[in-house]
Amino acid sequence: MKSASIQRRTFVFVLSLGLLPLSGLAQLSSPMGGAVPSGTGAGVHSPNSPFAPLQERADVLPWSVLTAVKTKVVKNRILPVFPPTVQELNQKKQRIQGFMMPLEPGEKQKHFLLSSVPLSCSFCVPGGPESMVEVKTKTPVKYTLEAVVVEGRFAVLQDDPYGLYYRIDDAVSVK
Repeated sequence: MKSASIQRRTFVFVLSLGLLPLSGLAQLSSPMGGAVPSGTGAGVHSPNSPFAPLQERADVLPWSVLTAVKTKVVKNRILPVFPPTVQELNQKKQRIQGFMMPLEPGEKQKHFLLSSVPLSCSFCVPGGPESMVEVKTKTPVKYTLEAVVVEGRFAVLQDDPYGLYYRIDDAVSVK
């Protein structure tokens, strides 16, 4: 089993891979225009993917809301600038649908990232922080390559040390 320090460094490294293209840019828009993105690049579902894109659901928070975040550079750091619609979600119960990105090996996961698009490579981050949510569950969730829905207390992160924008705590898996 890895030590907490190694896990933290691995986590930061994985997230930093998705942030590298953002260096030096004062403001960005998300590449995702709707619940199901179009185009190419990180955070966009590849038409060549063997996995189906997420089906829109009325009972989950759409990724188009979460990816509406902008960024700003403050003292050589890239920080999120959330629109009021996203800020209003903070500390409220939310449901989010996405693809699991395990942070540790194992069949069951209690701490993982949920992505708007499926992993296409085990060494690649599929999008930036606007297209991922850190999930901490009450009970372990069985890992799957299919889309999952989790529900829990949603947090909008203003200045997370790992570069994350969103987290769900006390999450449970729902159908």
